[in-house]
Amino acid sequence: MSQQIYQALRRGANAEAATLARQALAEGHKDTDTLSAAALAFRATGDRETALSTIDAAIAQMPDDAELHFLRAGMLLDTRDLGGAQAALAQTVALDPNQFGAYVVQAQMAIGRNDLDEAERQTKLAARVAPEHPWTLMLEGVLASRRNDHDRALTLLSAASKGAPDDLQVISALGFAYLAKGHFAFAEQSFRRLIEKTGQVQLRGLLAQIVLQQGRPAEAADELAVLLADPAHATPSLQAFAGELELQAKRFDRAKPLLQAAFAAHPDSHRATNGLLLLWEATGNTEETQATLDAALEKSPELDHLWVARLAMEGFGSEAATAIIARWNAARPDHLPALQAQLALESGTGAHEASEATARRITALQPGHGNANQLLFNRLLDRDPAAAVTFVESLLPAASPQARLMLRRWIGTAQDAADRPADAIATWLGLNVEETAQVGDPPVPTAAPASWPERATVEGPRAPAVFLYGAPGAQVDRIANVLQRALPEFRADRFSTAVQDPFQDTNVPARLAEGVFTAEQVAAGWLSQLPARGIGANGAVIDWIPFWDNAWLLALRPQLPQARLLFALRDPRDMLLEWFAYGAPMALRITDVDSAAQWLAAHLSQIADVIEQDLFPHTVVRTDAPGEDLERLAARFAEALGVPAFPTPPRELLGPDRIPAGRWLAYRDALAGPFAALTPVAVRLGYRQD
Repeated sequence: MSQQIYQALRRGANAEAATLARQALAEGHKDTDTLSAAALAFRATGDRETALSTIDAAIAQMPDDAELHFLRAGMLLDTRDLGGAQAALAQTVALDPNQFGAYVVQAQMAIGRNDLDEAERQTKLAARVAPEHPWTLMLEGVLASRRNDHDRALTLLSAASKGAPDDLQVISALGFAYLAKGHFAFAEQSFRRLIEKTGQVQLRGLLAQIVLQQGRPAEAADELAVLLADPAHATPSLQAFAGELELQAKRFDRAKPLLQAAFAAHPDSHRATNGLLLLWEATGNTEETQATLDAALEKSPELDHLWVARLAMEGFGSEAATAIIARWNAARPDHLPALQAQLALESGTGAHEASEATARRITALQPGHGNANQLLFNRLLDRDPAAAVTFVESLLPAASPQARLMLRRWIGTAQDAADRPADAIATWLGLNVEETAQVGDPPVPTAAPASWPERATVEGPRAPAVFLYGAPGAQVDRIANVLQRALPEFRADRFSTAVQDPFQDTNVPARLAEGVFTAEQVAAGWLSQLPARGIGANGAVIDWIPFWDNAWLLALRPQLPQARLLFALRDPRDMLLEWFAYGAPMALRITDVDSAAQWLAAHLSQIADVIEQDLFPHTVVRTDAPGEDLERLAARFAEALGVPAFPTPPRELLGPDRIPAGRWLAYRDALAGPFAALTPVAVRLGYRQD
C-alpha cells in the first residue's frame, strides 16, 4: 500500500493519497513503511495533527529509525510562524512567507518520499526567494547528505545552525548529518538539545541507538528506560530493543522482564524470539525458556520460527530434537519447513533410506527444491550413476537458468562416475565456454629473462611473508581452508574484494618484465595495502594470490627476500579435469580443451622452473590426496611458514577429493591430445609419464 500512496503523492493527487492511507490503516496495514507514507499523505492535505500522530505510531514501532524522526521533524515545520522566525533572525531580505514556506514544505515532503530530484527543484525555488535563509541552507544540506556528500552537508548545516542556533528543524537536520557521517558524539549532542528544547521523548529511542554506536550499551538502555516508564511508549519492539541493550550491558535481571514481555506480546516477532534465546544463552534459564516456547507453540504452531528456536535449544540429532521435529510435522503435515528440518536431521545422522523418502516428499510438494534434489542425486550417484544422469536430465526443463547451470554440472559429475569420459568432457566444456565467455583470456606466461636479479640478503628483522598459489585445478582451496582456520595472518580477501595492489593485476608481470614497472614499485605497492587489509603491526602475512607468473621474481628476489612461495600442485592431467569439472578460484576464459591444456602446460612450466632452479625459497604441497598423510602435510606447512611445527589438521578441513588422484587415466583416450601437451611438465613435476 505504501507505494500506491507515494504514487498518488507524486501525481499531486493528495486527496487520493489520504484516502488510500485511511483505507490501508483501516485494513490493518500498520508497518512502518505504510505509516510513514500515510503520515506524508495526511500532511499533504493539511491534516497536521493526524500526520504527527501517524508518524509517532511508526516511531513507536521503530524508535531507533533515523528516517522516521527526520519525517517527524519536517512535520513540525508546518506549525512554525514563518514571519516571526524571519523577524527573530533579523533577516534583511524581504520575503513572502507563504511562498517561501510552501517551497520548504514541498521540499521536505519530497525528501520524505525519497524523491530527491523534486526536493532539489523545490529547494532551488526557495533559494531564489531567500538564498541565505537557514531553512534554505538546511534543505541544501539535507540533500547533500542524502546524496552521500557528507562533508558538504555538514558545511551547509553548520552555516544554517549559526544563523538559527535554536531552530529545531536545523538542529534536527544537523544531528542527522552528523549521524550519516559517523560523528556520533556530535549527533548525540544535537539530539540531546532537541529533547531538552521540545521534551519529545520519542527521540530517546534514536538517542539510545547513537549512544550504543559509541559502545555504551548501559547508557543506551537507560535512555530507553525513560520511554518505557510511560505505558504509552512501552511497545513490544521497544521492550525487545531495551532488553537487548541490557543483555549487552550484562544487566540480566533488567533484561529478563523486558524480553519476556516483548515475546509474550508478540511471539510472531522474530526479534522478540531471538531476544528470548539470547536471554537463555546469557542466563542459562533453559527449563523456563523451553516452557515459554512450548506454550507459544501450543497456541501458534503455524509460526515456523518458534519451532526453529525450540530446536536451537537441543543438540543436533538428540532424542529431544527428534521429538520436536516429529511434533512439528504432526502439527503441520506436508509443510515444507517442517519436512526440511526432518531432512536435515535424517541426512545429518546417516539415516539414508529415511532421508531419501523425506526428500521425495519434499520434491512432490516443490519439484525444484535444491537440497532435496541434491540428496536424491547424491544417493543415485553412489549406487547408479547412469540413473543419476537420467534423474538430473528430468529436472532440466522446469529449472531456472541459474539452476540449469548447476544441474548440468551435476550431469557431468554423474557422467564421470558412470565412466562416460567423452560425455563428461563435452558437458563440462559446454558449461565452461558459457560461464567464462565474459572473463579475460589466461595471460600469456612471460619469458624467462637472460639472467635473474641477485637475491638480496635479509638484513635485520623483517616481517615474514608467504605467497600461496595454486594453478587452476590444483585444489588450492583445500590448503587455503586449513591455513585460514589456523592462522589469523592468512588473507583470502583477493577473491571477494579486489585488493588494489600489483599482485591483483594479471597485466603487471608482463609490464614488470618489459621494465614499465620497477621491482621497487611492485614491492611498495604490495606493502602499502597491508594495513588496509588488517595486517598487524608486525606485518606477518600469508597472502593467497589469484595468479602467478615468474616475472614476479624480478620484484621478489631483490625487494622481498624474506618471502616464501607455497605452491599447491598435483598431477597436471588431473588438474585439467578438476579445472573443467569444478572451475578455478580465479575464472579464466575457456574456449576449447586443447588451448586450455597448452596454456596450463606453459603456466606450470614456470613453476617447474622455480622448483628445478630454486629461483626463490619455496615449498610444494601435493594435493593429489592430501588427507592420506596429514603429518607430512603439517610438516610442509611448518616449512613454508618457517616455524618448528604446525598442528596436524583434521581430515575434514581438507574437504572431499573432488577429482581423485589418477582419475586422468580414465580419460587417456578422450583427451589424448591435451594430455600429450601436459605430460612433459607432469614428468618435470615428478609424475608418471603414462
